[in-house]
Amino acid sequence: MSVEILREKARRLRALHADGTLVLPNAWDAASAAVIANAGAAAIATTSAGVAWSLGRRDGEQLPRAELVAATGRMAAVIDVPLTADIEAGYGATEQDVADTVTAVLSAGAVGINVEDAPADEPGLHAPEIAAARLRAARAAADAYGVPDFVINARTDVYMRQIGDPEARQDEVLRRARAYADAGADCLFVPALSDLTVLSSLVPRSPLPLSASTGPGRPDVAQLRAAGVRRVSVGPALAQLVHAAARELAEELLTQGRMTAAPPTLGYAWFNSLFPALADGKE
Repeated sequence: MSVEILREKARRLRALHADGTLVLPNAWDAASAAVIANAGAAAIATTSAGVAWSLGRRDGEQLPRAELVAATGRMAAVIDVPLTADIEAGYGATEQDVADTVTAVLSAGAVGINVEDAPADEPGLHAPEIAAARLRAARAAADAYGVPDFVINARTDVYMRQIGDPEARQDEVLRRARAYADAGADCLFVPALSDLTVLSSLVPRSPLPLSASTGPGRPDVAQLRAAGVRRVSVGPALAQLVHAAARELAEELLTQGRMTAAPPTLGYAWFNSLFPALADGKE
């Protein structure tokens, strides 16, 4: 994908954060990305867990970076809307590792990232200054690639990993928000925080727009929008629901010899039409 196309898609993704609440369904392979785009998504995010599972690996940077990049490229190739990639903690211990990952996903067609401040293989979080330096490296890599509007969604796992005393977590989130904003992040994702009162309290005090997740048992988009959340995703929830349905139907087929679900609404021909045909039918 040319740098000019990446720049245009990055501008589109950035503009979607300008006002209102951007809803980002999470894809895990080319087929899910194509279906989500067809459903009307203005942009699509990947889910690291879903991508890893689809390729036979566990989540938590257990999928080699090259496979993550290849999967990102397959998704970007079948959609016209902007794609933002979940790169977990950046794939590596150093700032250069993070920069290399950003360069790689840009080359695959992603125009944004979600990046965590929790090391993949260690307890706790990176110190704010270390996490900020990693974000700064990500921003520099995108600038060097020629895509200055690349969108960085900085994820802090203060609530996910239950860091510190519960009463102090809001202050810790805000401390990190300030550091991450200074480092070039565009928004702040606080997973595992579904308390609307807390979200409403954080929104006016954060220097970055807040990102949150929805799904079964969590506040819906309308509630999150009312709380001031500007970006909503679902993580691996779509992948889990799809595979739960597949398991239930497979179990029914194996035990009862039939599948009683309604006929598929996504017909074979329709599904096939989502993907480009090779001119000669060969790679």
